[in-house]
Amino acid sequence: MKITPEITRESITNLVENDKREDGRGLNDYRDISIETNVISKAEGSARVKLGGTQVIVGIKSTLSSPFPDTPDLGVLMTNCEMLPMADPTFEPGPPSENSIELARVVDRGIRESELVDLEKLCIEEGKHVWMLFIDLHIIDNCGNLFDAAELAVMAALQSTKLPVATVVDDEVVLSEDETFDLPINKKVAMCTFVKIGDKMVIDSSLSEESVADARLNVGVTDGGSICAMQKGGQKPLTQAEILECVNRAISKTKELVEFI
Repeated sequence: MKITPEITRESITNLVENDKREDGRGLNDYRDISIETNVISKAEGSARVKLGGTQVIVGIKSTLSSPFPDTPDLGVLMTNCEMLPMADPTFEPGPPSENSIELARVVDRGIRESELVDLEKLCIEEGKHVWMLFIDLHIIDNCGNLFDAAELAVMAALQSTKLPVATVVDDEVVLSEDETFDLPINKKVAMCTFVKIGDKMVIDSSLSEESVADARLNVGVTDGGSICAMQKGGQKPLTQAEILECVNRAISKTKELVEFI
């Protein structure tokens, strides 16, 4: 566990209380964002997102699978996250940590609950054959706010995904070697993450700001303005007014974020 010196905590808190930040941004400003797609040649879709110094790479792999019994006509999404030790001294090799599991689940919830991917169109033969997509998150550099960077990377990777055309012949699936189709995407989605420092809610926190934050709120929003995911983190509670403030700011900011995709 990383211990934050009290002098650092006081410095960051005092800045935020005066609507200022270490890097000169406002409390509602994101760091510079860049998105690059098709960065992994062996994947069906991929993207690299840089959010300030934070860097995330996502790869999409596909396989043929049987559907779940309760959703016989829907394809399947599986989200995993790997926090590489080179990305942050606090990341350790081995089984997924709590932070890794939470990041994967929050990002997955935003994609799944927004119904971003048209899973019905990933059904090849109802009850028998569907596409299963593996969404693999890799944290390359952690400089704060992994949630928003990861959600953008997954969104961009899914939009770049192409699958081979599949047909059923004699109860077996035959994949075309030269004909593909774009992954059916219904909408766009972004995650806006806020942390509470003192009495203020700060968007897109740096790593040092995260280290002094009392609470965190993730808000997933579609490009149509619908809330599709929320997650509360941190030790202290948030008031109803603070949550509503974050939701309204997230709806506004999502319009800016999805333009990068």
